[in-house]
Amino acid sequence: MSHLNDLTALRLPTGSRLAADETESRLSLSLEGQPLVTLRLTRGVELQVQLEQGFEHPQGQALWAACYWLFARDPACQSLLWQLDHAPTEAVLSGLLVALATPGQYRCERTLFWQLPQPWLGHSLTGSYPQQMVMSTGKRHPLRPVKPRGEVYRRFDARLGAWISLRTLDMDEDLARFNRWQNNPRVASFWQEQGSLEQHREYLGKLDADPHTLTLIGSFDDQPFAYFEAYWAKEDRIAPFYDADDYDRGIHMLVGEENHRGPHKVASWLSALVHYLFLDDPRTQRVVAEPRADNGKMIGYMHNQCFHCEKEFDFPHKRAALMLVGRERFFERCGLA
Repeated sequence: MSHLNDLTALRLPTGSRLAADETESRLSLSLEGQPLVTLRLTRGVELQVQLEQGFEHPQGQALWAACYWLFARDPACQSLLWQLDHAPTEAVLSGLLVALATPGQYRCERTLFWQLPQPWLGHSLTGSYPQQMVMSTGKRHPLRPVKPRGEVYRRFDARLGAWISLRTLDMDEDLARFNRWQNNPRVASFWQEQGSLEQHREYLGKLDADPHTLTLIGSFDDQPFAYFEAYWAKEDRIAPFYDADDYDRGIHMLVGEENHRGPHKVASWLSALVHYLFLDDPRTQRVVAEPRADNGKMIGYMHNQCFHCEKEFDFPHKRAALMLVGRERFFERCGLA
């Protein structure tokens, strides 16, 4: 694992390398070896940031990169107080910077920064998809957008020093892997979906045709290690057990590769999965899960990522714990880096 105190570079999903030379009072950033911005820092109760020198890159891009660096460098930092003669219009309109009453002062809030969808989110129109209520299987819910294909999320985890990414499942590429994971006795004890390749082809085919469920493969440094199902809770079997909102999302989780187990890996992929779902549609206010009530290890991991247990309840096949995390709580307390 990387130590953030030793951080000197970050990778962007575009592949670009953001490098820094930081002292107590100054921060110089470069992008792909080209100078990006030089800032004066005043450390106190709130970190104050002042533009000292800009270069050829657009100022909005430079300010975003500086905010990213400072928040990733110190996950405890909650806000940055910027002193700027003129703030880029797009930075204010997007929520990257919030104008204060004092002229020339702007604040960047961690809770707002991590809700900006780019550059983490793959191409998605979900957040702007219009609402139309429909009925399916006796349930009234919003018409869901066409499901994405390919990579949907990518972010460099500064703590692990590795990429965490999510892509949609590809039957040709992933069926044998899914089959191997589901037939692992550890996985089978919780999922109870062991079976043949053809059984799993049928299982995944049904989910692919189901507009309320998205099947995802999680990767560290582009090496697949996990399978996730993200579903719209309003149309799911969980809906009768709590007051499901129209845009709540739910998750099922499976780590298939033994070398990617452990609390530090869970902290990375679980926060990334929840982050993706909140970014995918700004109308989503909660992410829910229903692990088996006796799966104390997973429930503990979820508590560490801001989830709380609302209650226990009985599905036909298991006693489950209803785990919830709200958008506000996640972004206020998230340790994304």
